Amino acid sequence: MLRLTEIKLSLDHSEQEIEHAILKKLQITHEDLVSYSIFKRSYDARKKTEIVLVYILDVETTKEKQLLDRFKKDPHVMPTPDMSYRYVAKAPSDLKSASRPIIIGMGPAGMFAGLLLAQMGFRPIILERGKAVRDRTADTFNFWKKRTEFNPESNAQFGEGGAGTFSDGKLYSQVKDPQHYGRKVLTEFVNAGASSEILYVNKPHIGTLKLVGIVQSFRAQIEALGGEIRFQSRVEDIDIENGKVQGVTLANGEYIASKHIVLAVGHSARDTFQMLFDRGVYIEAKPFSIGFRVEHPQTLIDRARFGDRAGHRRLGAADYKLVHHCQNGRSVYSFCMCPGGLVVAATSEVGKVVTNGMSQYSRNERNANSAIVVGITPDDYPGHPLAGIAFQRRLEEQAFELGGGNYDAPGQLVGDFLTNRSSKSLGAVHPSYTPGVHLTDLSQSLPDYAIAAIREALPAFEKQIKGFAMEDAMLTGVETRTSSPIRIKRNENYQSLNTEGLYPAGEGAGYAGGILSAGIDGIKVAEAVALSILKGSTQS
Repeated sequence: MLRLTEIKLSLDHSEQEIEHAILKKLQITHEDLVSYSIFKRSYDARKKTEIVLVYILDVETTKEKQLLDRFKKDPHVMPTPDMSYRYVAKAPSDLKSASRPIIIGMGPAGMFAGLLLAQMGFRPIILERGKAVRDRTADTFNFWKKRTEFNPESNAQFGEGGAGTFSDGKLYSQVKDPQHYGRKVLTEFVNAGASSEILYVNKPHIGTLKLVGIVQSFRAQIEALGGEIRFQSRVEDIDIENGKVQGVTLANGEYIASKHIVLAVGHSARDTFQMLFDRGVYIEAKPFSIGFRVEHPQTLIDRARFGDRAGHRRLGAADYKLVHHCQNGRSVYSFCMCPGGLVVAATSEVGKVVTNGMSQYSRNERNANSAIVVGITPDDYPGHPLAGIAFQRRLEEQAFELGGGNYDAPGQLVGDFLTNRSSKSLGAVHPSYTPGVHLTDLSQSLPDYAIAAIREALPAFEKQIKGFAMEDAMLTGVETRTSSPIRIKRNENYQSLNTEGLYPAGEGAGYAGGILSAGIDGIKVAEAVALSILKGSTQS
């Protein structure tokens, strides 16, 4: 099979035009073409008056050898690479109960580690502190919409599916993936019920409501393959003897023995990080970012990005990616942009306010939102490996108080923020955050260097997207969970540097940033666990 790249067609092309483009590129007849499939579809919107779709196509033809020879100097015609996933191990038929691996957390990293280990026959035990995804969704939406009591164990951060369940469901990443783990992740999502278009569209996404059903399908697969999933099972302690893990103790006092523990707790399991530090597991502080959510009319972003073609069915809701390097040495950038989405309450602790962004598959809400954040480093919170957590908490507590002490978020119009005056009333952009937004002065919510940097960046972003610094655009604070504030370092075998048998994985451990990269990391860790178990069984 041949792979053709850089095949460009108009936005309104027909399916027949794809075939015509293949025949023209390869200089073959219709009879020579057996079949084709779309591997990737993106768009080039650099010229708003001439937006085109750009395809990568896999083509089967009766003249493959001749064509490879004819186009051997053409970088846009090549053999289709083999992207099939191959398991690195298979569990022995006499796998002992004590050899069953434990996975702590069922976010994307834990879910894919569990799925892969189950597919290889290792019957993992997954321990999730939160509830099953349907119950968790009810708790979360009731808190958002009905102001029910906040549950610190069942919310936008904790529960089956992890933080990614209440997000845009983005399935793209900047991680290098020469072994095609990402394709395995996308394929498993399709097998679990996602649309097959995520295999080929540029910047694929699923959306929250669809993710709920897909997460349930993953659970069913893992259980059908002999895995075990326990909800409301918070790990209270990890048993470590002579630098080796022996098992875990749950909050209810139950002890489960295992010498292979995958730590996939997400970036908000602060109590778990403290427990690990107290047990002597090597942890170091790492950079992350802080800022606000900004909301604009989605129509404004569509028009800025696509001009007269805004609203075209093949373009969908427009996104953006912005960065500005400030005079004070800080960098401000957009993060987790959610077209046609909502700003959501994402705290995991009582008495704190945290924002995040979420979209449904349709992306048809009236506002676009994105985090506008400032990069910070351990130099900003020195003195202790967990100091970044304390830094986050202070900002989140301040936001809670600024919002009125009832989980409303503090908000301010962009025009007022730029001129340093407190907002008194809303403009054309109505904030989407629930439970609610309390208008105030956001300059009190972040360190002075961050406020100064964002005030400089917003007018700079206006030069790239007309209307970005519009008076009525809405800022909602605070965004503090952009990534984990710590890294649990690991060696070449994916184990903790100083704790044998402990496998840090995903966002919480500092090795991923989003659903796709966390899933990829979960697969890599699962492979390492499987090989270690096999090595141990052959030596015993």
